[in-house]
Amino acid sequence: MRAVIATEPGGPEVLTVTEIADPEIGPGEVLLDVAAAGLNRADLLQRQGFYPPPPGASDVIGMECSGTVAAVGPDVTGWSVGDQACALLAGGGYAERVAVPAGQLMPVPDGVDLVTAAAIPEVAATVWSNVFMVAGLQPQETLLVHGGAGGIGSFAIQLAHQLGSRVVTTAGSADKLAACTALGADVAINYRDQDFVEVVAEQTDGGVDVILDNMGAKYLDRNIDALRTQGRLVIIGMQGGTKAELDINKLLRKRGAVIATNLRGRPVEEKSAICASVVQHVWPLVAEGLVQPIVGRSFPLAEAGAAHAYMESGDHSGKILLTV
Repeated sequence: MRAVIATEPGGPEVLTVTEIADPEIGPGEVLLDVAAAGLNRADLLQRQGFYPPPPGASDVIGMECSGTVAAVGPDVTGWSVGDQACALLAGGGYAERVAVPAGQLMPVPDGVDLVTAAAIPEVAATVWSNVFMVAGLQPQETLLVHGGAGGIGSFAIQLAHQLGSRVVTTAGSADKLAACTALGADVAINYRDQDFVEVVAEQTDGGVDVILDNMGAKYLDRNIDALRTQGRLVIIGMQGGTKAELDINKLLRKRGAVIATNLRGRPVEEKSAICASVVQHVWPLVAEGLVQPIVGRSFPLAEAGAAHAYMESGDHSGKILLTV
């Protein structure tokens, strides 16, 4: 099969399409003919040599995809050859075929085409597991999501809005701020010329209840400033660095929580439970058109390097897809 590999750690130019052996499936796994794969920030880190796949996972980049079931392994029930599905992966998405644990395979939501479905698994699982399962965002509470115009941010805005929460978000241009507002953000902050802590203080009664943060170290202290009493900060990325000083006294006074999580390295059983919860709670909203995957641009598989360069430019909104 064709697959995209990084010939060495480096920039987008190291990505190349090559022929490799088809994946073999074992008990509890399904073989998927890939229609499209979604890009994620972690893909860029893996290409650069900073984020290797978990033990036993494919070395091929790609943490989500959609496609058609080509074969079903022993002990798998509920899936048949020819079924359309989307999948949460530990790796292997940038290829014509991928082996998937059956629990990480999800049906394509009603009303979503097969290619677009590749834009959903990672963002839906990330937002649902972190904002709702871990941080416990409740109706009438306020969520601050950084990078609201991106794939995760745009999904988080919609989902929190539809489930009755107030949403504050940050973005870096007027167009992106407008897009966030259209998706349901109540307050949209231009992080280039506004201090989000000051705006949060002006626009909320005591701060926000939950923050979904992809910046890490750079925003740690200011995120805690933006929390209200008993607020929860969930860190899911390190775009702003990995080390920062934590004022424990400030956090203690707010009786707040700082939680750092990732999705990729979790055991299959945990990821399967998250996927099942996503199908139960999120898929009905997608099927009704209340929460929609936002695809900014698609590239053919052979242009994976160009897709990575486009993501690194910061010009995109929504998800970027590779089509097979």
